[in-house]
Amino acid sequence: MNCNVPTDICFSFTGFQARGGLVDEHQDGWGIAFFEGKGVRQFIDSKASAHSPIAELVRNYPIHSKNVISHIRKATQGEVRLENAHPFMRELWGQYWIFAHNGDLGKEFKPKFDGTYLPVGNTDSEYAFCYFLQELKKKFGTQAPPQGKLFDEIARLTLEVAVNHAEFNFLLSNGDHFFAHCSTNLSYIVRRAPFTQAKLKDKDVQIDFGQVTTDKDQVAVIATYPLTNNETWTTMDRGTLCLFQEGDVVAQVKTVAGKEKDECAN
Repeated sequence: MNCNVPTDICFSFTGFQARGGLVDEHQDGWGIAFFEGKGVRQFIDSKASAHSPIAELVRNYPIHSKNVISHIRKATQGEVRLENAHPFMRELWGQYWIFAHNGDLGKEFKPKFDGTYLPVGNTDSEYAFCYFLQELKKKFGTQAPPQGKLFDEIARLTLEVAVNHAEFNFLLSNGDHFFAHCSTNLSYIVRRAPFTQAKLKDKDVQIDFGQVTTDKDQVAVIATYPLTNNETWTTMDRGTLCLFQEGDVVAQVKTVAGKEKDECAN
């Protein structure tokens, strides 16, 4: 989720949680990270989200944030262990960065690390994240670049990793910028006034956003597949990197589409 005012994600998370072992097969762990100022609240678990007491806490705890990244895992590389649960977090330029990946980069994906950032677990997803941050620091040094240059470099790195049509759907944020890459499947919705009712696809739950928002609120929710069944979601073109800010898409560029296999998350 990316929005222009701190917002809770309890409604969307209710449907998302069900996909982790209840209505879908992604049951090899889950996690969520909320940006709050310069800090991040991160919760991860190796249990399926549908059966995780930590997920229940998150679902009932209205944490307000402008940027949230959550993930449910279907293991294709790496054991079902806590260190392999997404999202992953590292520091760069005095900011926390959060990354989650859905897909499979292949057994041959083994980037070279110089020691700046090293993976703790053994997923290709964490390898990709560490490689991204290593290359960003190598190019820009100790100072964060302007938004345009950062977006261009992340687009270049995305192409480098996905050049052989790897399945590389990911979400990446540092609390100021929110990047979403669609390799095979990714959809989003931008909610703004006039707000209406929304009904979840995966649970018998609905909400009237008009009762809990103001006319100035703007909220973008990004998911592999739409979370509601009575709203119009935008399906991102395969091979597209988008930059979200203040609850809307502010930049996008074509990359390379991935070879769609089975739905998986590392």
